[in-house]
Amino acid sequence: MRKKIVAGNWKMNTNLQEGIELAKAVAAKSVETPENVGLIVAAPFTHLCAVAEAVKGSKVEVSAQNCADHEKGAYTGEVSVGMLTSVGCQWTILGHSERRQYYGETDEKLVEKVKLALGAGLGVILCVGENLDEREAGKHFEVVTSQIENVLFQFTAEDMAKIVVAYEPVWAIGTGKTATAEQAEEIHACIRKVLAGKFGETVAEDTTILYGGSCKPSNAKELFAQKDIDGGLIGGAALKADDFIAIAQSY
Repeated sequence: MRKKIVAGNWKMNTNLQEGIELAKAVAAKSVETPENVGLIVAAPFTHLCAVAEAVKGSKVEVSAQNCADHEKGAYTGEVSVGMLTSVGCQWTILGHSERRQYYGETDEKLVEKVKLALGAGLGVILCVGENLDEREAGKHFEVVTSQIENVLFQFTAEDMAKIVVAYEPVWAIGTGKTATAEQAEEIHACIRKVLAGKFGETVAEDTTILYGGSCKPSNAKELFAQKDIDGGLIGGAALKADDFIAIAQSY
């Protein structure tokens, strides 16, 4: 049975002390979540070392929100996969819609980042999703399929064991529009079908696919009841330990 995961992306929020307190609260409450549901917190780079220490001994795992596309060298301001593993990271998020939109991250660059992350022993949460124009043009399946093919098709079935896919309906984040559980499920099912075509049914069925579009305690149960939704990549609700844990308890 594929892994259920609730991952919290803190984005550019919390100072160091706030981050430590949030991590400690999540770790303390993690005992209240189902045993088969994994918990991940993705803190800012500056917090990672302290957050890893704060959650030590709990079921909570630590993720970065990005990594560099080079192993090391003269890349001022970048953070390498080796740096991430050295401070206790187990995961990194890659290809988040905000990275694609604001920082011009391409599928080609993401292939390099995924290679480096996997090579360093990090798990990868790869984000895919369509924007409002693409959704309204009826191109959502086409866009998401292309993102999967351009990045994940460069890897092997064995690599897929360390990769989680997160679907973000970019059009439903901060726009006042919402994706229904049925809309989310049809894209998740599409992703699994695309993976099956490349890697086979077993890999596709074993791949965890998260929903990343404004998942919160009030809608998590309905979303998680869908056949192909295996958890959530949580934004705003991850900044409150009670809300984050309540989402995990929706299972």
